[in-house]
Amino acid sequence: MLPTFSLKFLKTFLSNSGIVTAMLAVLIVGISALAYQVIQPPPPKTCGSPDGPAVTAPRIKLRDGRHLAYKEHGVPKDNAKYKIFFVHGFDSCRHDSAVANFLSPEVIEDLGVYIVSYDRAGYGESDPNPNRTVKSDALDIEELADQLGVGSKFYVIGYSMGGHPIWGCLKYIPHRLAGAGLLAPAVNYWWPGFPANLSKEAYYQQLPQDQWAVRVAHYIPWLTYWWNTQKWFPPSAVIAHRMDIFSRRDVEVLSKWSPEENNYLVYALARQQGEYESLHRDMMVGFGTWEFDPLDLKNPFPNNEGSVHLWHGDEDRLVPVILQRYIVQRLPWIHYHELSGAGHMFPFADGMSDTIVKAVLTGDK
Repeated sequence: MLPTFSLKFLKTFLSNSGIVTAMLAVLIVGISALAYQVIQPPPPKTCGSPDGPAVTAPRIKLRDGRHLAYKEHGVPKDNAKYKIFFVHGFDSCRHDSAVANFLSPEVIEDLGVYIVSYDRAGYGESDPNPNRTVKSDALDIEELADQLGVGSKFYVIGYSMGGHPIWGCLKYIPHRLAGAGLLAPAVNYWWPGFPANLSKEAYYQQLPQDQWAVRVAHYIPWLTYWWNTQKWFPPSAVIAHRMDIFSRRDVEVLSKWSPEENNYLVYALARQQGEYESLHRDMMVGFGTWEFDPLDLKNPFPNNEGSVHLWHGDEDRLVPVILQRYIVQRLPWIHYHELSGAGHMFPFADGMSDTIVKAVLTGDK
């Protein structure tokens, strides 16, 4: 038999079990609410809103009500023979156009080149798009082209994470393209067409913290904001701008830039509406599950009326070159240019913009 005091304790506990259950429920709800608040990103500071940055760039209004900011370069649009849309990379904006900023005046005038760089959704002064996909990125380019009146065909060139919209253009609006260029395009390790051993090898060439950052963006995207703002684990080396992600040649290129001008025009403006709808959304879209596999794409120029080019440095430490080699093996209609000794920043090297633009516009191999 139980001692008298034990029986009394048991009776008291049972009589209060409802209170205990209620307290546990309240505790669980409280912890859950706190956790929910921690993982929720703050609302974006949309340009033009009362608490947001001012609008300083020309913008168009898209069909869904969003605004897209852009910048024009080169000869006047009405005098241009070639019209190019340049798509910036990660943590960047319309001012960071390697092709436009470093293209020689001779090439611009001799060929008659008009270039539009623009802020991708959530970057710079373009409104965020919480429903953003690879397809919506491509359709943004098409609508920008239509509202600017560039004609039925145009060229597209994308750098790094700006390569995803180019793949989207090749999938969803190939009939609008006169040609395309991919410059060190970031690659989604989970494209179905990659052999598992190859994508795994490439994935583990990243720094450990970047492996985790893209893994979170792919498998548990709703934790992307928390993962990239928490202080317990090392953050993404790319977001942190760690210099050890760059090759020796990259460092040489970067040393020629003006830090003050670059930081203001690119990084500060890129993130001014908040990191979630710019950097984090970019990661969730770029490394998420795509609606198509680029390795299944067909040649958009079967009659050689245009061409697609891909450039990559064999010492790129951000995007492994082995994946690009496999892509062009699967898609032999892509003209591949592998640059010996080059890293990720090669588009900003002396003379590269001229080489890239001439090849894309003329189809030269």
